[in-house]
Amino acid sequence: MYAAGDVRIENVPDARLIEPNDALVTVTRAAICGSDLWPYRTMEQSDGGRRMGHEFIGVVEAVGADVRTVKAGDLVVSPFLWSDGTCVFCREGLHTSCLHGGRYGFDDVDGGQGEAVRVPQADGTLVVLPVGRDDALMPSLLTLSDVMGTGHHAALAAETGPGKTAAVVGDGAVGLCGVIAAKRLGAERIIILGRHPDRIALATAFGATDVVSERGDEAVERVRELTGGFGAHSVLECVGLAGSTRTALEIARPGGAIGRVGLPQEEVIPEALPTFFGNLTISGGPAPVRAYIEELLPDVLEGRIEPGRVFDRVGPLDEVPDGYRAMNERGAIKALIEF
Repeated sequence: MYAAGDVRIENVPDARLIEPNDALVTVTRAAICGSDLWPYRTMEQSDGGRRMGHEFIGVVEAVGADVRTVKAGDLVVSPFLWSDGTCVFCREGLHTSCLHGGRYGFDDVDGGQGEAVRVPQADGTLVVLPVGRDDALMPSLLTLSDVMGTGHHAALAAETGPGKTAAVVGDGAVGLCGVIAAKRLGAERIIILGRHPDRIALATAFGATDVVSERGDEAVERVRELTGGFGAHSVLECVGLAGSTRTALEIARPGGAIGRVGLPQEEVIPEALPTFFGNLTISGGPAPVRAYIEELLPDVLEGRIEPGRVFDRVGPLDEVPDGYRAMNERGAIKALIEF
């Protein structure tokens, strides 16, 4: 990506092993993330461009001398951040704060929207998949790299559980996976806040029981009507804009919890006094999806959840610029790249 709206396909030097804990992965499936749309809308002109992509599945081609848990020929999924799996934060399940981790597309590490990736800290990052590279479950398995784990993180941060009402703010891929996560964790009632008919239909299929298409004050009023005037026990904020954050905070019932996973576009959290006096828990952040893959993987493999249904556009690498455009214009929920 060279600037806002300027995504190009280019030939670059082949990925290669550099450190002894690296793995070299040939990508078979990748995705465009909703968070990729923020630079797509706002990035300033760059002479060198920025490698894009952080969601991918691929085949290990080679490993460094210190790698022990993956080998050449393994089909693997990578979380959207790489981590060592052994530092104090990884051991606590917070891989996003790994002392030796990092982001794809920066510091001589390839982006996932390309034919090959050098994966640092391979032992702590990659998870071997027990299926063939063309298995029908590939779309759902790919969501474990980010959006399904992120929806799950939102649901956990919002303290979703049996007997509770959960409200999901945002009908993008993460919000839709948040519906799956809330259903999986036993929420009795799930309210989806969104207004796109195709996404609402998918949310309903995933387990949403109520739909709120209004926005702002009208959305808050409608959620309170649906909840006897109290609000939702658990609110999953899956957008990150000031308006969506305000709505999320205002629809939580006293003593409730908000799980924020939408990348914040404002420096300050609104509604400071009402959330204080309402004893609301505000939690969340970038999802440590590496901590969740082993938990969610069996449900995908056994067909209990189908998060891959969020992919409604599939194409080759050459169509990635069009995929960005379609997602940015709300013509697609999420684009999958097949190599």
